[in-house]
Amino acid sequence: MRVEIDGRQLDLSNLDKPLYEDGFTKGEVIDYYTRIAPVLLPHLADRPLTRIRFPSGTHTAGFFEKNAPAGTPSWIPRTPDGLIVCEELATLVWLANLAALELHTPQWRVGSPDRPDMVVFDLDPGPPAGLDECRTVALAIKDRLALDGREAFAKTSGRKGMQVSAAWTGNADEAQSYVKAIAAEFAKAAPGQITDRMVVAGRTGKVFIDWSQNNPSKTTVTAYSLRAGPIPTVSTPLSWPEVAKGGFTPETFTPAETLHRVTTTGDLYSR
Repeated sequence: MRVEIDGRQLDLSNLDKPLYEDGFTKGEVIDYYTRIAPVLLPHLADRPLTRIRFPSGTHTAGFFEKNAPAGTPSWIPRTPDGLIVCEELATLVWLANLAALELHTPQWRVGSPDRPDMVVFDLDPGPPAGLDECRTVALAIKDRLALDGREAFAKTSGRKGMQVSAAWTGNADEAQSYVKAIAAEFAKAAPGQITDRMVVAGRTGKVFIDWSQNNPSKTTVTAYSLRAGPIPTVSTPLSWPEVAKGGFTPETFTPAETLHRVTTTGDLYSR
């Protein structure tokens, strides 16, 4: 099926193919990304994009892709080292047609890996801890950042965890040190509920504050990205009253729900 998007010609294929175990199809993936593009694209713009592709569906293993694959249209921008940058709807649709379900970006913009424009606190709960425990930690991080005059923004990871981010103007080493110091501060204050240690052992029932996501080599799932799983879930921005109230699970935030939210709240992750 050939379509034209903003003057770009695209050939779409296998639109009826289920990519999720619940039957959610490639066509529905493309539809979601097309409709969410007005709020998603600003979070992708000017950042090298890592994709996780699932051409056979999420019931099988996907694969990470950073470089532009063979056959990439010449009009899709690339970094000097060959990484794709997604700044327009046609690129987003082209990627969705390749079953690039998950979109991950760094905390920095193209050409400035040592100058991130945001820091992120990646909250990863060790079972039986879950989103409720992450909510508690997220709210505490919000209050801690406020002491430094920083406004915090929250979103679900689309899976079991959450991310809290804030704008940043220092260099990458300063960013990682800042987040690492706060993570250590929290782990010391609440050692039974929070850990800042990279080793997996000892995380049971605790929320791991992954400060290493601020390393320039790391990427974090982008706001509004789909996540792979039995059903499609979305990394969804939240208001702080919603975080405080709770009552949500990863499955709460489906593509349809996230699209509906955006029509009423706009982009809650816009800094």
